[in-house]
Amino acid sequence: MIRFPKRIYRNPIHLFQDLAYLFAHAPRSRALVRGAISPAFRERLMMAVTSVNACRFCAHFHAQVALTTGISRAEIEQILDGVFTRAPERELPALLYAQHWAETNAQPDPAARAKLIATYGDDTAQAIEFVLRIIRVGNLLGNTFDYILYRFSFGRLGLPRKQPTPTV
Repeated sequence: MIRFPKRIYRNPIHLFQDLAYLFAHAPRSRALVRGAISPAFRERLMMAVTSVNACRFCAHFHAQVALTTGISRAEIEQILDGVFTRAPERELPALLYAQHWAETNAQPDPAARAKLIATYGDDTAQAIEFVLRIIRVGNLLGNTFDYILYRFSFGRLGLPRKQPTPTV
């Protein structure tokens, strides 16, 4: 059996830390997200993180939601492949930050975070990071479920597979 290739919660304390962050920041952050981030922008951010963490459940769900926000199938496929050439130029710095944030396991370079704040302002940057934390929890829980499937099936189930982009 090969090593499980997706990021998972290996220690429950990491899940509790992520949940504690969400609960501590929820009241203010939910209001910021509603005011600062459009539904399409939110879905692009979530798919950018999902492209790194490879959660098949989140990829499918957020691709469906993205279609309802007006994002094209071609753009969805690109974002889930980690490419942002079809994304609005205004959102590109945040999408690249989201990708970096996920690649560094939610420990971004301080200079990258400073650039995010300089580009969008403190409130919008906080809203972006709240969205990133939400999808991180979903991705890692989905991948942890896949890891359990993988272990109990002796490697036959739970491995990442390219999911077709859904249609509406």
